[in-house]
Amino acid sequence: MEVTRLFDILDNYKEQKPGQKVALAHKVEGKWVTYSIQDYVDYVNNVSYGLLAMGIQPGDKIGIVSGNRPEWNFLDMGAMQIGAIPVPIYPTISQEEYRYILNHAEMKILFVEGKSLRSKIEPILPELEHLKELFTFVDQKCQYRYFEQLVTLGKENPQPEKVAELKANVKSSDLATIIYTSGTTGNPKGVMLSHDNILLNVKNVQELFLPTCEKALSFLPLCHAYERMLMYTYQFRQVSIYYSDLACIADNLKEIHPNVMCCVPRLLEKMYEKLYSAGKKQSFFTQKIYYWAVAVAKKYNLDPEKRSWYYNIKWSIANKLIYKKWQEALGIQGPIQVVSGGSALQAQLASFFQAIGFYVFEGYGLSETSPVISVAREEPYTHEPGTVGLPLPGVEVKIDPATNELLCRGHNVMLGYYKAPEMTEEVIDKDGWFHTGDTARITEKGLVVITGRIKSLFKTSFGKYVNPEHIENKVVTSPFVGSIVVVGENRQFTAALIVPDFMCLETWCKSHKVPFTSKEQVVKEPEVLKRFRKEITKYNAYFADYEQIKRFVLIPEEWTTQNGKLSPTLKVKRKVVQKEYEKEIEGLFSKE
Repeated sequence: MEVTRLFDILDNYKEQKPGQKVALAHKVEGKWVTYSIQDYVDYVNNVSYGLLAMGIQPGDKIGIVSGNRPEWNFLDMGAMQIGAIPVPIYPTISQEEYRYILNHAEMKILFVEGKSLRSKIEPILPELEHLKELFTFVDQKCQYRYFEQLVTLGKENPQPEKVAELKANVKSSDLATIIYTSGTTGNPKGVMLSHDNILLNVKNVQELFLPTCEKALSFLPLCHAYERMLMYTYQFRQVSIYYSDLACIADNLKEIHPNVMCCVPRLLEKMYEKLYSAGKKQSFFTQKIYYWAVAVAKKYNLDPEKRSWYYNIKWSIANKLIYKKWQEALGIQGPIQVVSGGSALQAQLASFFQAIGFYVFEGYGLSETSPVISVAREEPYTHEPGTVGLPLPGVEVKIDPATNELLCRGHNVMLGYYKAPEMTEEVIDKDGWFHTGDTARITEKGLVVITGRIKSLFKTSFGKYVNPEHIENKVVTSPFVGSIVVVGENRQFTAALIVPDFMCLETWCKSHKVPFTSKEQVVKEPEVLKRFRKEITKYNAYFADYEQIKRFVLIPEEWTTQNGKLSPTLKVKRKVVQKEYEKEIEGLFSKE
């Protein structure tokens, strides 16, 4: 059937693969709970009937504050097929951000997962003038109704003819969803995306999937445009989706043996760091072979024509001795396709994972572009390390010669920011070009290379422009570095705040007989500081003199979404960190 609206994906799924036993799955109390495609369709229809029985009209906003779970899909599709607008919200934002979003979106119904989230939202309920009702996902033995009660309401009030009528009235150009950008400063902006915006992304991206793709592991937040678009793509291809969370990825990989998953570079970096650190526990001879295999993997090229016969021999030996053991430990059975985005992945790490069976394809985009602008493909000329591939069909890109900013125009560009026409005009010019805010260059082959964020650039007191992300992305590949923020605006030199990877640091301390009683204590140990100076000196060799980190301070607190230092997409909130550590930053430059 023709798929022109997002909810058409579900009808197409049932038509193409009516016997699909696992369309969606997640773990409940340690056991996988699965839903067939027929279960999926039934739940979605009953959600639609329930919402109609509650008086929900086309255009009404339905909020979802939840981690990844099948009920998320049931609500999403159930709302869209009656013309309502699902508005996913990150579970990790502040109470003030909830207040702003729920009022700004004029939310009618809100579904909230877990008691802690409910307790965060309950105090602001009297301030939400448009909200009709709050639902929980499971029975919390409280005054609020829960998801299954909505489903029961739908079963008791079926309106298939009305739902069919409302579905027919929805056009592909209509607003499908509003996604509030996580941002790092100011109020979140509501990105309005149409069915066309997202579906054309889906139809382009699904062509990149391997023919053998049958199972997907999903653990990045569905409230983010990136994972959400891929979730629709999995369903377009009738792929079984298994929902996980960050803490369980290692176990779930071994249980599910997925063929595809979405990832952000930091997770791949962490995986690499664990594999790298594991080599230090080997005997002397085995350790030599281990790190030789690591070096071989970093020089891998996915294009067989660019691998010499001599390299292929080395790779075959390394694969037999080391890589197969890694694959077994990680639960990989055959190639796994990994779509990476959100920030730059070091070229050597992309090569490393491709060598051991992770077919890493980098992509680039923003919520405002539905989200993909460009992505690497299987063809050799599209996936050069350090690039984010070619623009999608129907998407134009160009570089602003004055600022080196990447501009984009095409079917993927959003309808605009909700209730903010002035802000929309600031980012979409009169010729339809969306200004991404990222600096970039385009190679002779048309591949896009992202070089930094315009707002992140700073100038030293000597007038030299420094791209901190360029430095951070390189240094964070060190197994000793967990997070880093480079500073130095209007200063004589560049410096850094560094959060160590405490797991790696603890292992090093044990082997070097350095005391590790607490994070606060260990970051002050002279031997630890000496080791980090050695590490920074090694990475400084990659940068110009004015970019090199001259001083640094080790931070004993890890940066997380919970303490507000990371955005929900695991990006460091630069301004939040700089404000939090003003004293430490001043200390770095106090002896200029």
